Amino acid sequence: MDMEKRVGKVEVGGAEIDETKWVYDSSVDHKGSLPLRSSTGSWKASFFIIAIEFSERLSYFGIATSLVLYLTKVMHQDLKTATRNVNYWSGVTTLMPLFGGFLADAYLGRYATVFASCIVYLMGLVLLCMSWFMPALKPCENMTTCTEPRRVHEVVFFLAIYLVSIGTGGHKPSLESFGADQFDDDHAGERRQKMSFFNWWSCGLCSGLILGVTLIVYVQDYVSWGVADIIITGVMAFSLLIFIVGRPFYRYRAPAGSPLTPLLQVLVAAISKRNLAYPSDPSHLYEAPKSQSRGGRVLCHTTKLKFLDKAAIIEERSSESAEKQSPWKLASVTKVEEMKLIINMIPIWVFTLPFGICVAQTSTFFIKQAASSNRNLSSSFELPAASIFAVSALGIIVSVTLYDKLLVPLLRRLTGNERGINILQRIGFGMLFSIATMMVAALVEHNRLKLRSHGHPMSVVWLVPQFLIIGFGDGFTLVGLQEYFYDQVPDSMRSLGIALYLSVLGAASFLSSLLITVVDEVTERWSGKSWFGKDLNSSRLDRFYWLLAGITTINLFGFVFFARRYHYKSVQKVAVVADCYQQQQNNIGGDAHGVVGNHVV
Repeated sequence: MDMEKRVGKVEVGGAEIDETKWVYDSSVDHKGSLPLRSSTGSWKASFFIIAIEFSERLSYFGIATSLVLYLTKVMHQDLKTATRNVNYWSGVTTLMPLFGGFLADAYLGRYATVFASCIVYLMGLVLLCMSWFMPALKPCENMTTCTEPRRVHEVVFFLAIYLVSIGTGGHKPSLESFGADQFDDDHAGERRQKMSFFNWWSCGLCSGLILGVTLIVYVQDYVSWGVADIIITGVMAFSLLIFIVGRPFYRYRAPAGSPLTPLLQVLVAAISKRNLAYPSDPSHLYEAPKSQSRGGRVLCHTTKLKFLDKAAIIEERSSESAEKQSPWKLASVTKVEEMKLIINMIPIWVFTLPFGICVAQTSTFFIKQAASSNRNLSSSFELPAASIFAVSALGIIVSVTLYDKLLVPLLRRLTGNERGINILQRIGFGMLFSIATMMVAALVEHNRLKLRSHGHPMSVVWLVPQFLIIGFGDGFTLVGLQEYFYDQVPDSMRSLGIALYLSVLGAASFLSSLLITVVDEVTERWSGKSWFGKDLNSSRLDRFYWLLAGITTINLFGFVFFARRYHYKSVQKVAVVADCYQQQQNNIGGDAHGVVGNHVV
């Protein structure tokens, strides 16, 4: 049955199934029954999910954008040390989702993972409040004369922010994939809504970011760091309640066991059959009748990486039927194609890292540039340094809105592509903005140093273009990466797919720290003076930005090379409808107990 033809009523086993009423994508409702399309999922459910993302991002960016300032002002670390600590924390925060996404897909389920992660997240925020208000944990007795914080405050502070990292590790991949799960891939209307979901998810994220870097940062600068911590803790606790309230509207997918085991099975089976002759007709390769039990869909066979196809060859000398053979000896075509998907993603992941390095500068050196600029917007108001980050979020919102409402409809008519342009084209286009950002940032920093040498601080308004341009780039590349890693991974590991997107930013943060260390050593030996001094005015960030622009330009050619040769996931058919039919009959009779296909919740 062709997925594109599944509309309205479908005949299965001599009976008609009304697909406009029920959802047949292996998901269940909160009672474990087959979901009603009218009362579950789609935008009615995703709004609750976007709401908690809004609150979490408000909390996260209230911490992240001011972290370099807290480390330099309160803990009195030098610029180089503080930047490294921020990059280490950002790296851990964006790599932890790999572990959280694995747990969600394999064992806990996405809803349970989000709930548990929010509890850990709240523990970190509460501890952050305690580190400021409890006398024994405060940074110093007298903040005006303090030159070095207490050791106990450092320990508690870093413990608190790394608890936030752990909470984010489960929250981010599970929540976003859970939100995308609310749309049925096999329903034409909901499939298009899912394409818009990632855009509006980013708008909700950026709205929380804007409040985090304006309201929260203002409170940090002009009231107290502790009061700001209380606000973000309260907002996060309230958003958790909102998430729980939306429980009856969600569609849930049961964890399907480790998504890595089938990939390893394909590899082992292919190696063990490496000496077998490849069949002349690919249709002779084995496809399990229950392939749909893990993700609900069967993938089309592709001709790339043919050595893996040997895992699906049925050995004639085997006395066992294909269905009874060990999965370590015989894999289905769908499992083989899932392995190919992961291998094909590796070069795409690698060639997006330089873009992530550029993004990493926005929460470190870009913020320090703002702190060293004239931030007086009027005679009575001074802009908090971290608030300039809101310009980047505005850039994302503008680019995402224009893309979703103007560009996509226009490109659909011109190209005939349901997406307008394919995902990798969107990602590559955004990379052009990152190159432009580094070039503009280099010119602005050169101008700032020149004005500083004459005793004139540069206005913070000069930084608006670089934040705005990187925001435009994020609207294309980061949103595109979210959709790419969710859509192109095997259906059984979509939380892990979102984690792979986040790991781009995490690995890039570590690479940024490594690059700073290397450049620091090389420039010190080469010219006798490092590009990274004790403070911004004794540094040469303009040269570092030109270096990043060059690296990103060269990298773009490599990305285009692999993107042009990339083959997207191709779904052959939807096979869960027949298995779901009996469950529909049970639901109509009022005796449903949460069995959909081979999934049990």
